[in-house]
Amino acid sequence: MRGRRAPVAGRPSSFLLLLAGLPAVLFALITWQVVADGPLVGLDERVSRALVHPDGASEFLADLGNVQVAVPVLLVAVAYAAHRGRASGAGRWWLPPAAAAVLMALVPALIIPLKILTARPGTPVVAPGTGYYPSGHTATAAIAYGAAVLLLLPRLRARSARCALVAGCLVLVLGVSFGLVRRGYHWPLDVVASWCLCGVLLVALRWVIGRTAPRQ
Repeated sequence: MRGRRAPVAGRPSSFLLLLAGLPAVLFALITWQVVADGPLVGLDERVSRALVHPDGASEFLADLGNVQVAVPVLLVAVAYAAHRGRASGAGRWWLPPAAAAVLMALVPALIIPLKILTARPGTPVVAPGTGYYPSGHTATAAIAYGAAVLLLLPRLRARSARCALVAGCLVLVLGVSFGLVRRGYHWPLDVVASWCLCGVLLVALRWVIGRTAPRQ
């Protein structure tokens, strides 16, 4: 009986391609709806009106997506991963932390042009203006906390610790997202679009980290 064909080194698996492809398609669909003022936009505005309730809790959660809060968390993870990688003598130990740092730097380079191109107005809670799509705070939180988790996961052996780390990241990102919508800083679709975009970026980072993992 023939054995299973081993994956080609350096080529993303079909599972990773699927993980990146689905959010990419969804992001394109949402962006089209926002630009064309399609039916999803009307639904989005109705959902926003039902959820908006500015308060101190929503403000606190939204602030967890600030650059001043999220980026230092990633920098600590980058420094730790670089230190441990270099100490272990692993080949290309510098690649995962460098890729995570570059990914964080790419966030404004991707988000700002999209904000300008879509020119979506904000909710009635914020001052008049445009440039709310997609959510920069959501993207900052997703990339900073998500990339930190991807850097730290290979260092954890206990399954419970790995699950706790992933769960903590999800709670943080969802908390930021809820806070932004609840406070009225963003429409729900602004947040969902950032999830999709960052999903693609984090899958790419996961692939880079996988390439540097020791062969079993």
